[in-house]
Amino acid sequence: MNGTQWIIFILIVQVIHFLGTWKLYVKAGRKAWEAAIPIYNGIVLMQIINRPKWWVLLLFIPIINLLMFPVIWVETIRSFGKNKSVDTWLAILTLGFYITYINYTQDVDYIEDRDLKPRTGLGEWVSSIVFAIVAATFVHTYFIQPYVIPTGSLERTLRVGDFLFVSKFHFGARTPMTAVAAPMVHDTIPVLKKRSYLNKPQIPYFRLPGFQTPKKNDIVVFSWPADTVRVFFKAEEGVQKPIDKKSNYVKRCVGTPGDSLSVVDGFVHINGEKLELSDRAKVMKNYKIYSRKGVSSRLLGVIDASDYTRKYIPATLSQNQLNILRANGIAAGSDEKGKPVILTGPQGLPIELIRELRLSLKEESPLSRVANMTDEMVAKLRANSSIDSVVMEVQIKGTPGYNVFPQSPYYRWNVDNFGPIYIPKAGSTVEINNKTIPLYKKIIRDYEHNQVKVESNRVLINGEEVSSYTFKQDYFWMMGDNRDHSEDSRAWGYVAEDHIVGKPVFIWLSFDNFQDGIRFNEKLRWDRIFTTVGGSGEPVSYFKYFLILLAGYFVFDFFRKKKSKSAS
Repeated sequence: MNGTQWIIFILIVQVIHFLGTWKLYVKAGRKAWEAAIPIYNGIVLMQIINRPKWWVLLLFIPIINLLMFPVIWVETIRSFGKNKSVDTWLAILTLGFYITYINYTQDVDYIEDRDLKPRTGLGEWVSSIVFAIVAATFVHTYFIQPYVIPTGSLERTLRVGDFLFVSKFHFGARTPMTAVAAPMVHDTIPVLKKRSYLNKPQIPYFRLPGFQTPKKNDIVVFSWPADTVRVFFKAEEGVQKPIDKKSNYVKRCVGTPGDSLSVVDGFVHINGEKLELSDRAKVMKNYKIYSRKGVSSRLLGVIDASDYTRKYIPATLSQNQLNILRANGIAAGSDEKGKPVILTGPQGLPIELIRELRLSLKEESPLSRVANMTDEMVAKLRANSSIDSVVMEVQIKGTPGYNVFPQSPYYRWNVDNFGPIYIPKAGSTVEINNKTIPLYKKIIRDYEHNQVKVESNRVLINGEEVSSYTFKQDYFWMMGDNRDHSEDSRAWGYVAEDHIVGKPVFIWLSFDNFQDGIRFNEKLRWDRIFTTVGGSGEPVSYFKYFLILLAGYFVFDFFRKKKSKSAS
């Protein structure tokens, strides 16, 4: 629905409200016409049901209004003596039209000084839960949203298992675009595993004023533009999602509207200049390590490298042992010479499993090995006398990469040598032809809602041949710091301004073995708890200061209560 359609819809709702309640307004000592004036009729209704006038605002906030309308319906009928459970259920199940029935068929009296306290313990409990959800939904939608890092695309800047608070107000909160959805959940209802929203109706995009816009080097949470996934890691037909119900991704903004961006030998360049990253950015790349003495996994473990393979050579490997290893998610089998091998990631083989299977094995230390490392890790390796060389792996310029934007034969790009590419700015105009349309087709068609068709050498937008296009909104380029292990804008292109969710500001909890699932053996990263995401220099944990303040509060509260007790 566009803006005009929503205005018409709201006016229809106002007419229905007037026709269904005007007699009740009169019985409450008000004028009939007061039920017909938008917004004002809501203020008057709040006075009739003895509720705060500011409740009217909650009726215009998407998602929250879905919770408030049933409350208003029930409060209205109770103000006219309808207090039975059957009345409550009729008001809710008829979507408020039970009020219309009362308006025209029941001779009811207005209860001016109605007791607002719930008459039963259950009623009080339900009332408290509803308003707790309303408050939490309001904060979650417009101020702060909790978020957890599920993948390693920003390692080691943000770690898998970091629990974040994401600010909505830095960039300005994006108001919900999905009109009907369950509160406090994203696209799926937990436990039920069902979709939490209806695709229609949709509310026009609107963003509240913020005090920042995403700039280069900012870490940003956004709605994944290419998301058609109903359930991750499950092969099935894709689904179309509203923008605000797409999966949330977190990456680093490396390109802003109006920039010309390129990636040269693995390094981002903006307008021809190499991008200077924040000193907190822990960019990782794949490096090939050489040593005549062998590259041991012990050495790589000391520097905390990742994404390398450990190869074990067992003396023997029975079919039963093979089955148990595979059941534990460990690759095992035979090499090209038919000898048994076991392959793992950096974590190696669990000692418990080695003992259980009574494996007799040795680990291979190959002469060369590929590992994913930061600049600091590389420096430590190069300083080690047993290492001959450490060389960054870079895909050759002009060699097309797999799944690289814009997936066109005109652009032989890969993740290490990419572009240059223009990042559109609202109001800017670009030339459109059969060569440039692959770069901008998704923007024009999916983000700015036009029909695009290419016929031979002609490009048609909404049925008309064009040679240029003017963009309606700003776009950004997002990339992961874990450059060789991140699906980002290099795969699916631009991120539209209306997809921006917020800015991570605070890590309040962090688990080292988060991907193992909940096993009550989580290892806390104490140095990351209560640290800020932004800023410069090494992150500092404020957890101990929080504990000191918390202890101080309890001491203060103890003496305050003791003093109050002695005074009485």
